[in-house]
Amino acid sequence: MPCRDPYGYALTTSPEAAAAYSRGLLDVLRLKSGSLPALASSLAHDPTFALGHAALALLGHELCANVDVQARLRDASLHAARGTERERSHVHAVVRHVAGDSEPLVAHLRAYPLDALLLSTAVPTIAFAGVTEVPEQAWSIVEGAAPAYGDDWWFTGLLAFIRQEQGRFDEAMALSCASLAVEPVAGHSAHARAHAHYETGDHAAGLAWMDSWVTGDGASIDSLSHFAWHAALHELSLGDTEAVRRRYDAQLSPEHGLGCRALVDTGSLLFRWALTPDATDVPGLEQVAALAGRGVLERPSTPFLAMHSAVTLLALGDRAGLDRLAAWAGRHDHPTQREVVAPLARALGRLAAGRAGEAADDLAALAGPSRRLGGSDAQREVLEETRIAALVRADRLDEARQLLDGRLDRRVSPRDRRWREQCQQALAAQLEQAQPA
Repeated sequence: MPCRDPYGYALTTSPEAAAAYSRGLLDVLRLKSGSLPALASSLAHDPTFALGHAALALLGHELCANVDVQARLRDASLHAARGTERERSHVHAVVRHVAGDSEPLVAHLRAYPLDALLLSTAVPTIAFAGVTEVPEQAWSIVEGAAPAYGDDWWFTGLLAFIRQEQGRFDEAMALSCASLAVEPVAGHSAHARAHAHYETGDHAAGLAWMDSWVTGDGASIDSLSHFAWHAALHELSLGDTEAVRRRYDAQLSPEHGLGCRALVDTGSLLFRWALTPDATDVPGLEQVAALAGRGVLERPSTPFLAMHSAVTLLALGDRAGLDRLAAWAGRHDHPTQREVVAPLARALGRLAAGRAGEAADDLAALAGPSRRLGGSDAQREVLEETRIAALVRADRLDEARQLLDGRLDRRVSPRDRRWREQCQQALAAQLEQAQPA
């Protein structure tokens, strides 16, 4: 009898290595800490296990895990020949994905939809950046795999995330709760629930649930900084900047060793906090930038990371860094880097240079294409907020107020309501000054 993974696919390795690999795979699917040691243990049991090497390479590439990615890819390719057709296809998909070509991964999932590690990789969620240009492509991949999974708890959580992206929030909440009832540690399901709370303006209940989950069933989860970011986003939406400060100090400051998540979670939170009406003494992003390093800030590996790099450079007033990012992205092989990241960096460069009106117009033009950057609606909102700030700086207050009206139509937010009040007051003052004496 061949060894098999949790979804029934054959594993060409020893029983001990297969058991360690399966533990690691399930930990990845739960977002639970321990996946890296378990996968490494599979190779200690069988150094010729191709999928163990490929999984470590994938985590090193996607999650900034401390892995020699190229060595693991080399060994995965070396030993793949002894595996099944599915294992060979899996290894090829990982090798090409790390090289920047994800078409083999998408094709692999059409043939092997129960390859959960690669399905998770394909969809932009808390763990992976995804392989698609726009959300609808990711939705299609997940919907296509649905018949193979049935009511599997992990897939149910993944589907919940898709449903909230589609604006089907009641379904997303029902699916995430169903998944968590089966597997209380299901990180993807908790993440989908967090988004459903936020997108419906259910800030108080979402915050209370998140705080209870991360100290209870979710305490062993990796990426807790992202769940802390979700909690802080509720606090920010409620206008409770002192709660945001406490959250930052306790869970999100760079001293907590967040690795590459510091740029995405801490950096974006600090930027949005600084834009919040009446916010004072907001920490700067110097430590975040230092942790990321110039390579990530000016040559980010993905468009999603590039969005956060650009925002960080803007917060630092680093016009030269934004110019270098724009130039690098403009020459990139990836069309999203050329067509979205480069103009975004140029727009933020104009804002840093004091040309707020031009920057606001550039950001308006990017409102649709920015979906190609990846991440969630809640994460990409940082660009909408930057556009509002640019309009305010350009004294185009009525346009800023209209954007805030649209946001308030989507969800309750005392922060946005206060921001709108400030625009309204400034607009009234403008009109009063324009009246003849």
